[in-house]
Amino acid sequence: MNPQLAYEVRKPTNIDPNRKYPALFLMHGIGSNEQDMLSLVDGLENHFIIFSIRGRLSQPPGYAFFTIQGYGKPHREVFDQAINQVNNFIDYAVEQYQVDSNFLYLLGFSQGAIVSMTTGLTMGNRIKGIVALSGYIPCFVKEDYDIQSVENVSLFISHGEFDNILPYDWGIESYKYFDSLGSQVTFKPYQEGHRISPINKQDFTDWLLENLAETKEK
Repeated sequence: MNPQLAYEVRKPTNIDPNRKYPALFLMHGIGSNEQDMLSLVDGLENHFIIFSIRGRLSQPPGYAFFTIQGYGKPHREVFDQAINQVNNFIDYAVEQYQVDSNFLYLLGFSQGAIVSMTTGLTMGNRIKGIVALSGYIPCFVKEDYDIQSVENVSLFISHGEFDNILPYDWGIESYKYFDSLGSQVTFKPYQEGHRISPINKQDFTDWLLENLAETKEK
């Protein structure tokens, strides 16, 4: 199986060849890259096999998963292809690495958060948890996509109250949408712009580890 997308992988230091591990898939924002995202998850490689995915489109100084035709409006065809490629990449990772398919987590910032939430809606309860930092869900995803059950999906959604790139209200809308579908959603506002503060980083790290521990106990 061809992964289609470039990526970096981080594994536990003393990985057991006879064991499967939870997986955490990282998705960057527009103009960024897979290396930037890895700095957000230092230390988590002892709990997850981490896959940091690069968007396939050149967007200097980095890359993008999709292009946009207007404010909050991705180019539909390009966006659809990105979501298909991410879904296929997750299947590739489960097949090629020591990944426990019962513990799949997504984490994205900005454009990566948009892709993460949409991927979660298309894969449904195959995904255990999503960390969506400063993103939104495109209208056509809600209206046209084949939304799967996400009743067993947990989310940590955060957004800066002073975000001048993607409005704070869009973060609240994402929270309300997943909540209406029966997901377990934690929403955290921060007195920030379009960025991830140290407090935000600590909060989602704690949430990931707590959610993983609770999920394993079930």
